[in-house]
Amino acid sequence: MTSTTESIPDEAQSRAVHVTQVVPAPIGQVWQHLISVDGTQALLGAGAQLGSKGESWHSDEGRHGVVRSYHPLEQIRVSWHADDAAPASLVDVQIAPDGDGTRIDLVHEHADDPGLHAYWVGVLGRFASGLG
Repeated sequence: MTSTTESIPDEAQSRAVHVTQVVPAPIGQVWQHLISVDGTQALLGAGAQLGSKGESWHSDEGRHGVVRSYHPLEQIRVSWHADDAAPASLVDVQIAPDGDGTRIDLVHEHADDPGLHAYWVGVLGRFASGLG
């Protein structure tokens, strides 16, 4: 498995975290895992379930939001609140074929917590390990 991570320094996204991981699985398999209970919980937290655009999601750990965009085999975008007192931010997950595998690009916009880069690196690692 190959992975690359970087923060986006561009001023327009100065508070964004960008993490990319390439996994050795076809895009259909990655999408199915992403929308499965295990994949969704690896990404958003225990108890989280994705619905259709406009539907809320909640994790047992307090994170919650709303599905903002849902494009099969391409993208899921959700609003993200770390807890009830946290400001709103956005998490965008895009997938695309990359050679024999699939590239997963995750961008967390308006990310004010400096620990979020390491957090999302770990999340994508757990997500990828569930593709097995």
